[in-house]
Amino acid sequence: MEYEELPDDDDDNEEDGFSKDRAAADHEETGMLEMSAAEYSVEGLRREVRKGDHGIRSDYETEFGIAEKTVRYTTSAMYLGLCFGSFTWGVGSDILGRRIAFNMTLFITSLFGTLAAFAPSWPGVCLSFALLGFGVGGNLPVDGALFLEFLPGASSSLLTLLSVWWPVGQLCSSLIAWFFIGNWPADQGWRRFILAIGVTTFVMFIIRFFLFHLFESPKFLLSRGRQSEAVAVVHGLAHRNGAKTWLTEDILNAVVDDVVGGDSGESHLHRHGTAAASGGRISTKSVLKAKLEAFSGARIRPLFSSRKLGLATSLVWFCWATIGMGYPLFNAFLPQYLSHGTTGGVDGDSGGGDTAMSTSPRAPTDPTSISADTYRNYAILSIVGVPGSILAYFTVDSRSAFLGRKGTLAISTFVSASFLFLFVHYGKSPGAQLAFSCVEAFSQNIMYGVLYAFTPEIFPAPVRGAGTGVASFLNRVAGLIAPILAANIPGDGTTTPIYLSGALIFAAFVGMVLIPIETRGRQRL
Repeated sequence: MEYEELPDDDDDNEEDGFSKDRAAADHEETGMLEMSAAEYSVEGLRREVRKGDHGIRSDYETEFGIAEKTVRYTTSAMYLGLCFGSFTWGVGSDILGRRIAFNMTLFITSLFGTLAAFAPSWPGVCLSFALLGFGVGGNLPVDGALFLEFLPGASSSLLTLLSVWWPVGQLCSSLIAWFFIGNWPADQGWRRFILAIGVTTFVMFIIRFFLFHLFESPKFLLSRGRQSEAVAVVHGLAHRNGAKTWLTEDILNAVVDDVVGGDSGESHLHRHGTAAASGGRISTKSVLKAKLEAFSGARIRPLFSSRKLGLATSLVWFCWATIGMGYPLFNAFLPQYLSHGTTGGVDGDSGGGDTAMSTSPRAPTDPTSISADTYRNYAILSIVGVPGSILAYFTVDSRSAFLGRKGTLAISTFVSASFLFLFVHYGKSPGAQLAFSCVEAFSQNIMYGVLYAFTPEIFPAPVRGAGTGVASFLNRVAGLIAPILAANIPGDGTTTPIYLSGALIFAAFVGMVLIPIETRGRQRL
């Protein structure tokens, strides 16, 4: 008989007397992947809607008559929505459930992504993207939490592999942009592109909502005192995977009582008294209060309970903030940088590309026009990013002294920073820019994939939400500031942001090297 245990993202439950056979674990992992693959395949395309404005800024300049630096505030509007969305949906998923937030974020993204195509003015475009960002802002915290809460502890490296869908979605977006923006006038191409992405995302929502039956997270159900529903979900997972489970509500209650018995009396009363007061369920008010307390000093203080953990916490937050600012300074405006390569290089020199040979319906001498070749190159970068996530999946568990979580993260970040400087100094031709950008896309996909998996593993379970929540908040705020800097810092508006991006990501590399914790092979607390 094969056994299935309640999925838990905090530990492998090897000490609770309910260990399961390895074959059953392998079967569970395979079944989980089969169940999730189609559902998560939409994530790359959904996330790429957030990037939909990146490749069309020159069209905004042409249609609305605004300067290249000014139009970069579009990204600020997007990040403002991301900031509000990440907090709102983080709280909402703890109150309404993971499944509702999982579906609603996709619906909101598709709705305002479609409406953005009909915006009559640049402020209207900014408002649409801010509301779109509000939906996408819940994407990472909700989807990542949902994935981890169904993932066996021994398979935590799969979270790194999940990042492979970023370049897949970017590739889809790039190909659509290549077709529409390269073949329609400036005032039509970007609108058709955004409309196509918005409609496609809405179709994804229909498929996800009506064709896939996604179970609610058992961990969420337990946190709300809904043990019977959690048991039903485990039985549903076992049936879907062709396995059997011994778990009943009585056994689950016994396990919970045994675990809570080791806590303080105050903790015991908090866990059971609140649930009892609401008829076996934890009240919405208590959940909201606990979520808000996660950002209070009392909740953050345990992150600095020891010198080692305090240093690791500070450095991880520093890395999230510097990458949050450095990443969009380059990537948010990459189509602009690539387009400069067709007119003489990133330094803005004249000459170089032969724009007269363009077959685009845009005016070939229009300096604000981004050619179809730019989106072809963007599609190539997307393809190059895919093997980065796959490579990271294998290296994060490597026993090499230079790899593992920390080593893989540091190396990829160093390579990313280095090639940003090389992009500026030697990217004087379209071919050179494409080559440097390919290495950049490869290394950055490794960097972000490992960072998302490494961060929650550093923090102990009782303060994991607070630690990752602050990291995400700092990342969003820094990303909000980035385009404002790009629009106002001295320089030509092209090379200076890349220099700053390289310096920030190099600073993140230094911080990663100094992190005193390596989580490879460690049981999550």
